[in-house]
Amino acid sequence: MKLPLLLCFSTFMAWTQTCHALFVPVSPVTIGKSFFRVATTALFDAQDQHRNRRTFLNNDIPKLFAPVVLATSLIKKSPVSAAIMDTNTPGASTFKPGQTIGVEEAKNRFILAIKEVDELIENYDEISKGGNGDNVRRYLGTVGVKSHMYGISKVLRELRDEVDDIVEFTETIADFESYLFQAEGAAYQSLFVEYSSAKGSPETFLATAKKDIIVMRKYMGDLAKQLNLDV
Repeated sequence: MKLPLLLCFSTFMAWTQTCHALFVPVSPVTIGKSFFRVATTALFDAQDQHRNRRTFLNNDIPKLFAPVVLATSLIKKSPVSAAIMDTNTPGASTFKPGQTIGVEEAKNRFILAIKEVDELIENYDEISKGGNGDNVRRYLGTVGVKSHMYGISKVLRELRDEVDDIVEFTETIADFESYLFQAEGAAYQSLFVEYSSAKGSPETFLATAKKDIIVMRKYMGDLAKQLNLDV
């Protein structure tokens, strides 16, 4: 009896996670009722057949997985690249799945990204006025695709062969990305802190984001030097 129960539970968890991740338009109540009906039928069948393991594996397991097969068959298939980036979005066409953007384009985008970060730092109070974390995130390239910071990790990967010390370059990229993610996280939290139990205000989280951005900019300067870019 333990084997069927374990399989039922494992199948149910896999099914619900699959539906959730792929946005299958099926009601949770419908999922629960359907699965419970199929699972209990399989369990009773297993009992009636004297818990014959061979029968259970041949007959009951297919019954348990039938709802999963049905659910996945209802999903509209999309290209893998669609889960990464919508290249039809204006401004995102620079990045095409499986293609490089080229060294010169990458250098140009990185230089422009540095200039935009400088603009963000210089005008930070105005940009973040009213606790507007999304304005900061737009400059960081994590909201929208207009900023040259958008896709910056891909840009930097394009330039790895342009430096003398790839290990140092890779480590500097890691430091840069660390502060980028921290700044993004603080700016994002500023949008919801007033509605959560977290201590602080939008302004304090945005102040933290600014500190991270300033350190991030330092690492961008280090990367520019390694690339012999005049910024």
